Amino acid sequence: MKIAIVEQDELLSDLVSFRLELLGHDVAVWSTAQNMLAKLDEANLDVLIVDTHQADMQGWEAIQKVRHTYSGEQLPILAFSIDTDLGLVEQAYKAGANDYLIIPFDPAVLQSKIEALLMLRHRLVGAK
Repeated sequence: MKIAIVEQDELLSDLVSFRLELLGHDVAVWSTAQNMLAKLDEANLDVLIVDTHQADMQGWEAIQKVRHTYSGEQLPILAFSIDTDLGLVEQAYKAGANDYLIIPFDPAVLQSKIEALLMLRHRLVGAK
């Protein structure tokens, strides 16, 4: 499955992509939300992971922009952040995130959230 991570912190993006690659996924990393938005249509993703803190725009804004084109079933989004503020979590869900993950995280929790989002995505594909 193809998963993209939008994360400006290189160490964190390397850690997440390494874990996802160990699980057999093809992973792309974009360091800015603008970069993600420019490449999204050609990427043919199964899941998008977006950090809520981006240098060029808020993560929830990036999620909203994605939702103008893709539904939650067409492209499931996992928002993640080091910030535990419930207001930020709520903002991410309102913008269109399917799920949320607080950093630091247990790799098994990341795996289970990705598996659930992939099932959501492939239910839509299988229904066509």
